[in-house]
Amino acid sequence: MNVYTSEKIRNVVLLGHGGCGKTTLVEAMAYTTGITKRQGKIEEGNTISDYDKEEVKRLFSISTTVVPVFWEDTKINILDTPGYFDFIGEVEEALNAADAAIIVISAKAGVEVGTMRAWDYCEKHKLPRMFFVTDMDDDNASYRQVVEDLTENYGKKIAPFHIPIRENEKFVGFVNVVKMAGRRFTSMGNYEECPVPDYSMENLTKFRETLLDAVAETSEELMEKYFAGEEFTPEEISLALRNNVIDGTVVPVLMGSGLNSQGATMLLQAIEKYFPSPNKQEISGTNVKTQETFKADYNEKLPMTAKVFKTIADPFIGKFSLIKVCSGVLKSDSSIYNADKDTEEKISRLYVLRGKEQIEVNELQAGDIGAIGKLSDTTTGDTLSTKAVPVVYERPEMPKPYTYQRFKTKNKGDDDKVSQALAKIMDEDLTVKVVNDKENRQTLLYGIGDQQLEIVVSKLQTKYKVDIDIMKPRVPFRETLRKKVRVQGKYKKQSGGHGQYGDVHIEFEPSGNMEQAYEFAEKIFGGSVPRNYFPAVEKGIAECVLKGPVAGYPVVGLKATLVDGSYHPVDSSEMAFKMATIQAFKQGFMEASPVLLEPIASLKVVVPDKFTGDIMGDLNKRRGRVLGMNPIHGGKQEIQADIPLSEIYGYSTDLRSMTGGAGDFSYEFNRYEQAPSDIQLKVIEDNEKELMASGE
Repeated sequence: MNVYTSEKIRNVVLLGHGGCGKTTLVEAMAYTTGITKRQGKIEEGNTISDYDKEEVKRLFSISTTVVPVFWEDTKINILDTPGYFDFIGEVEEALNAADAAIIVISAKAGVEVGTMRAWDYCEKHKLPRMFFVTDMDDDNASYRQVVEDLTENYGKKIAPFHIPIRENEKFVGFVNVVKMAGRRFTSMGNYEECPVPDYSMENLTKFRETLLDAVAETSEELMEKYFAGEEFTPEEISLALRNNVIDGTVVPVLMGSGLNSQGATMLLQAIEKYFPSPNKQEISGTNVKTQETFKADYNEKLPMTAKVFKTIADPFIGKFSLIKVCSGVLKSDSSIYNADKDTEEKISRLYVLRGKEQIEVNELQAGDIGAIGKLSDTTTGDTLSTKAVPVVYERPEMPKPYTYQRFKTKNKGDDDKVSQALAKIMDEDLTVKVVNDKENRQTLLYGIGDQQLEIVVSKLQTKYKVDIDIMKPRVPFRETLRKKVRVQGKYKKQSGGHGQYGDVHIEFEPSGNMEQAYEFAEKIFGGSVPRNYFPAVEKGIAECVLKGPVAGYPVVGLKATLVDGSYHPVDSSEMAFKMATIQAFKQGFMEASPVLLEPIASLKVVVPDKFTGDIMGDLNKRRGRVLGMNPIHGGKQEIQADIPLSEIYGYSTDLRSMTGGAGDFSYEFNRYEQAPSDIQLKVIEDNEKELMASGE
């Protein structure tokens, strides 16, 4: 593979709603550029980018894949991303490596929630973008409707570069608005010139006027020429449009059919012509040795630096760290320094990945994307550099997972295998997290949504040959008491030789401090319990509060005061006083009006205005208390509410179905409150069932 310098590279991310045709469009571009001799199809499981078994089985993308293609003398690194919202972590990784974006829209489905999310991602990362309207060969395709909807959402920025030509209701070509010329498809991606149909002239004039307005805005010289009624030269139009596309003031709309490779040629031309090369971008890190800013800006003359934007950890193809070179030249036989981990490693081989295919290369220039195999200490977000100039780039901000399930290993001996396999999955996907909740005796698997967690379980089974069961998690309730009681606990045992004797009188009452499990005090007069047994009494209480007698949850807000007791000079022991305390606790706690406390979370839900009524109604059903609403940009509202943590279980799926995927939520633990009596009864009942099932 040739070495490409920064000005001859384009790094482009494909974004869009799930199922809109991104992977099919990648196939069309690969076929058009001669990378493949036959265009792969998702249904046949033979596409370049969807090579994982789970992707083939489910017929949609799960991971971001890099597919480099070559157009004339330019290398275009296409980053094909998943469209389903559970895999937002993969999209974020791709956005961190891209310099521009193509937002794919299906002409039959129109502008969807995923289209608007894709626009928001581009705004967040300040990426130049263009739209590609695919499925134009479909009978229900409406290009005009797509353009109208885009214009309604994003205003005058939207600039259609194409108008469809149809004959006998079939999509046969397009009008190039910039050149005011007709194009008829011949075979697959190829086309020939043809006259502009009369019925297209009205739209052509309108769209061309919009384009010329945008061109005139780019400089005073062009503005004067425009008002003087002079024609712009094709070079002036191209240069002005390129500047406009790069700064985001013009967003072109192109069209075609991914399935038939129609429009792929024009898309490749537009990427090369209008999108920026990496060396037109800025990127800065910190030199950890001098603490000075290191302005890399994809300059190949500077020392080598690269950021790891994604990790592939596959049991079959091994571990690969996907990198984007930010400065200098990375060579296959060089030593690299990881300033994040303070480790040095030798590169044995350097690759360019095309789907699962590994193409070995000798070097990568600044701005290019490649992969290094088997780096032992390097993870996603790390920076690679030289030891002489150790640089660190800012780590990407990944979405926080809020959906979780409890899991158990099916086969007892597989615990180590499961944890090793999950560690590899978490290397690959930073939105998957495992939390060991010792307090509630459960291990939790976190992700963005239920579909993602289901795929993790499936991957464990197919790739790593281990099985786990997932189930509803135990909510971290607490137990406390509401009134003061005094009880006696006596432990007496005679079994030949020394016996066991301990006798305590303890007052149990609310301490008022819910942050603390218990407070221990003593009011012993006359030595009825010797001082050396006080620690044993406290130890008994410390053990009891870990698992309360109501439903096995930790106890909080308890004050225990040792007020009286008795002892035996021979038979008393620390163990006897501890056992007496445990008896007193169990009896006293159940007599002191015990209650369950439930965790309350502060929830924030961001939805378009039209859904606020539905969301608030649903929150009320979940025992939530809406505290207020804040309008935010883009016609959205942020609803703030307090809600029991138990009611958030399954919320991501419900929110998606209520808003068509347009809603987002986040929450954090706030406080504990007394649970309603019906909830308490159900929790106690569920706990008893679980104990019976586990045989405890």
